[in-house]
Amino acid sequence: MRDHTPVRSVPSVTRRRISFDASGLSELVHPAFEARGAEDGPHLALLGGIHGCEYSSIAAVTRFMGALDPGVLSGRITAVPVVNLSTFRGRAAFVTPEDGKNLNRCFPGDPGGTYSDVLAHAIFTELIEPADVLVDLHGGDLFEALEPFAIYAESEVEERSRALAEAFGLPYVMREPRSESGLGGMTCIAAAEAGIPAIIAEAGGCGLLSEDAVEMLVRGVDNVLRSLGMLPGEPAPVAGQRHVERSVWLRCSHEGWWDAAVGAGDEVAAGGLLGRIRDLWGDELEEIHAPADGVVLFLTSSPAVAAGGLLMGFGVGLTSVTLPREG
Repeated sequence: MRDHTPVRSVPSVTRRRISFDASGLSELVHPAFEARGAEDGPHLALLGGIHGCEYSSIAAVTRFMGALDPGVLSGRITAVPVVNLSTFRGRAAFVTPEDGKNLNRCFPGDPGGTYSDVLAHAIFTELIEPADVLVDLHGGDLFEALEPFAIYAESEVEERSRALAEAFGLPYVMREPRSESGLGGMTCIAAAEAGIPAIIAEAGGCGLLSEDAVEMLVRGVDNVLRSLGMLPGEPAPVAGQRHVERSVWLRCSHEGWWDAAVGAGDEVAAGGLLGRIRDLWGDELEEIHAPADGVVLFLTSSPAVAAGGLLMGFGVGLTSVTLPREG
């Protein structure tokens, strides 16, 4: 990684431009921030724009770093608002135009792979692996409605990761298990496997820049830093937070028109109607029902769906998160 900007003395927040020497990446220049606090402390990597159309997450990184007072910071923050410049510039949902891959299924990456693999490897080795903690901000992409939630991975550091996810303060917290059916290649999984406590925090949806979502993510980052002792004070307590045992991805059998009967955040009993697939004459082809009691974490907002297309992520196994006792 090449840093195009000299680092100022501490405490400071420095605007940087970084690029990577890997093949195919050398012409990319990523705007970034480097914050160095007045006291020693952890090194936190703060990322946004793994998916370049999740605009609230990008804005949250920029806003948080722009408002940060390094004089009260302990430790160091390396922040990159837009990791995947290709999807940002191309207004591309989910997948990178160069190779059609979802960058957040490619970590820790492969220097000998395609564009997304190489980018993931550069981000992992140069930004994530040197850090003590990772916070990766996301939200609903161009045709994805979403209920705010945080993800942490099953790992040797999962208790520390779970504490970060709960401290972030979103309504739902989900553990991603180690399994062949899990969402391999996510930043938080790769980081945790390397012994780095990590979370993905999601807020906002449908590729829109939402002030509420930006503020939610900014508060969450602030809460995480307070929980780590990087900022003074305690994280704000969260009432009514729920833990999700696992997420079930529901798909349709037919192509056609997706007629959703629920919205993001709706809690639905087992067997409840989630929506219907219709043909373009309006005739029903299939119904989609809840596989168990649970909550709609994210939902495809586009009516147009392909056979086997993803309709929603449905969280099951809901339990209340217990707040710590005072004193």
